[in-house]
Amino acid sequence: MTPCFPRSAAHGRTAAPGGTLRAAASLASLASVAVLAAFATGCRNDTAPAWGYPDLKATLGSLSRALDQGCADAAPERCADDLDRLGALADRAFGLALEHGLLDAAYVDAVHDLDRARELRISAAADARARRDPRYAPFRQAVAAERLAYRRLLATLESVRTAPPPGDGTAPF
Repeated sequence: MTPCFPRSAAHGRTAAPGGTLRAAASLASLASVAVLAAFATGCRNDTAPAWGYPDLKATLGSLSRALDQGCADAAPERCADDLDRLGALADRAFGLALEHGLLDAAYVDAVHDLDRARELRISAAADARARRDPRYAPFRQAVAAERLAYRRLLATLESVRTAPPPGDGTAPF
């Protein structure tokens, strides 16, 4: 790469008058661009690992879509079947959260709420079958409660996933 101004053979001095001044001005403008770039990017530590957990984000997206599509305008018994299938995705999300060290009290509470809601739905489904009434009100309410518990679990996991790690993200777990 050749410099933008002519140089003499005399140790980098310019042959044109004022060349040294132009070189200093060029360096000053480059330094100001670097400072502006640092301000624009927030002066972050670019050696820090990514903490967005893309694998967990993808799993949460799949869980959310499955919840929306499986129970959208469905009868309670069909929605209950779809809720049973969501367990595998919730287990995968739990495994990823555990792997990344993202378990906290709010997440554990959300998992317990989901487990209680699932038990209530299973019990209400048995009552609905015994009554031979798939539209049994407690069953519909239990299905709605489990869907809400899944929503809370998703919200909790998303907030844990998107929270920045302590410090600048370079500290080990």
